[in-house]
Amino acid sequence: MPPKEPPRRRVPGPAGPARPARPRPAAARSGGAPRRPSPRPPARPKARTIRLGSPKPRLRLVSLGLTLVMLAFVVRLLQVQAVDASVLAAKAEAHRYQEYTLSAERGEITDRSGIALAASVDAYDITADPKLFTPEESKVPDAPEQAAALLAPLLGKEPADLAKKLRTPKSRYTLLARKQTPQVWNQIKDLKKVYAEKSKPSEGGNGVNLLGGILSEPSTKRVYPNGELAAGILGYVNAEGRGAGGLESMLDKELAGQEGKIRFAESGGRQVPTAGSRGTPAVPGSDIELTIDRDIQWAAQQAITEQVKKSKADRGYVIVQNTRTGEVLAMANAPGFDPNDLSAANSASMGNAALQDAYEPGSTSKVMSMAAVLEEGAATPDTHVVVPNRLHRGDRLFKDDIDHPTWYLTLNGVLAKSSNIGTILATGQLGDTQAESNRVLHSYLRKFGIGSPTGLGYPGETSGILAKPENWSTSQQYTIPFGQGLSVNAMQATSVYSTIANGGVRIEPTLVRGTKGPDGRFTPAPAPKQTRVVSDKTAKTLAQMLESVVGDEEGTGTKARIPGYRVAGKTGTANRVDPELGRYKGYTASFAGFAPADDPQITVYCAIQNPTKGSYFGGQICGPIYKKVMEFALKTLHVAPTGNEPARLPVIFKDSE
Repeated sequence: MPPKEPPRRRVPGPAGPARPARPRPAAARSGGAPRRPSPRPPARPKARTIRLGSPKPRLRLVSLGLTLVMLAFVVRLLQVQAVDASVLAAKAEAHRYQEYTLSAERGEITDRSGIALAASVDAYDITADPKLFTPEESKVPDAPEQAAALLAPLLGKEPADLAKKLRTPKSRYTLLARKQTPQVWNQIKDLKKVYAEKSKPSEGGNGVNLLGGILSEPSTKRVYPNGELAAGILGYVNAEGRGAGGLESMLDKELAGQEGKIRFAESGGRQVPTAGSRGTPAVPGSDIELTIDRDIQWAAQQAITEQVKKSKADRGYVIVQNTRTGEVLAMANAPGFDPNDLSAANSASMGNAALQDAYEPGSTSKVMSMAAVLEEGAATPDTHVVVPNRLHRGDRLFKDDIDHPTWYLTLNGVLAKSSNIGTILATGQLGDTQAESNRVLHSYLRKFGIGSPTGLGYPGETSGILAKPENWSTSQQYTIPFGQGLSVNAMQATSVYSTIANGGVRIEPTLVRGTKGPDGRFTPAPAPKQTRVVSDKTAKTLAQMLESVVGDEEGTGTKARIPGYRVAGKTGTANRVDPELGRYKGYTASFAGFAPADDPQITVYCAIQNPTKGSYFGGQICGPIYKKVMEFALKTLHVAPTGNEPARLPVIFKDSE
């Protein structure tokens, strides 16, 4: 048996990673024949190397861009926050904050008892957003026409006009109608609800409300509860709510008050509640209390309206005045107008003719001539005046209203029978010459207020016409004493008789008793100016003479008698200057007087211009109006009859006396 070989010693190699032992083939492990090793896989081709460019240039370019962008932001930031800060802040403030005007409530106008004659009520201006009526927004090609057809009956407008306003797509606002009542706006809202329901998809609609663009703005509307009553005095307001006529214009500053302002932050068309608002509240206007008595005004207006219609006259006026205070209790015009509906008013009737018409007064003016004669001591009521049928003076032949034989009248009779010739003869005694007589008469006419403003300060009031005595024509020297050749307004004529009734003291007429401010405090109007015109003795004598006009059968004013009361008055029938033709045409009929004659408290004056049907004499058509209005006023003011007997001065004398 061969000897065994000694075991081989493994010599350790250099230190390094241990090589893994190759696995022995399975045949060797099992002692079988060695297996043929498998072939080696082909070698992979060597990968191609790609060299990348340097990233540094790109990084530098991006960094430069970012730097420029940041620099632009920084510059803009500096501009916004430093350079233009104040300008931009102001612009932002203007766009963020909205300022609105708060309308002041217009004051009321009341009569002397506090009954409203003019007041303001809630109203709405109806507006629209035209953009919402375009075909794109409304989904209806003729939306403006459809909406206009629905709104026109409610607003009292023409459908074509409304449709035109709704077809302004470049605007987001248009005004459809001003000062509509709450009832009208409620009707529009009801229509909007109906069409909102129809527009629902469930109802077959397109989801767009046809009237969704109709809106409203709160406003106020001036109303006159009594319609035409005292419209000539009150006047009216314009579309902007400002006084445009009468007392509404004259006292606009007091009535209008002061508008306020409110400023608040707004976002998306809505107020931001957390951004505190600030502003100035509106101050309501003052209430104006007039001297007018509504009931007496109504009686006067009814009476003059009926007679103007009956006589087919151009116009007429009645004034009622308190003789002791100068307060105007009524000032009625006919025809009148309704300030609630100016569209239906006649422009010729929209003023106050009682103050704005200048006309020749006629025989009612004779009382001033008689006052001058009595005050100057040129004659007494018993003075005899022989009145022929014709009187030649200057370049004219004068006559009375009727042909008559020679009259033998007292000065009282001259006034009672309203003799033009007798008046010329009486006033001729005022001076040694006619020129001197003219100057004396002129001075008294001026004292009575002729040719001067009445003191009311009413807009458009006329002062009348009274030329200087040296400028009187040859005929005026003799016509002015009996009321032709000078002109007055109705208030001036009334004031003449109130002056006599007040013992010869003229008190400027007043229409305003006082004002009541927003604090409720009443402030009386300033006391009117008073002027002594004639003595108390002369005034009382004139009152007795004026009683003869009404009470004596020879007088011309018998239709003005009032049972139980002593009445003093005077008739007037004057040739009338036609303002269009510039010459005499037609007549002015008038009547003026006061009662009770021995304790005067009320003056009533009536005039009718150009009566064309029936009588044109003042005693015939104005006497009954005087009676009706005076009787009503006496009862309304609880004026009792005095019970004294009239003086009954003589009217005529016998030729042998």
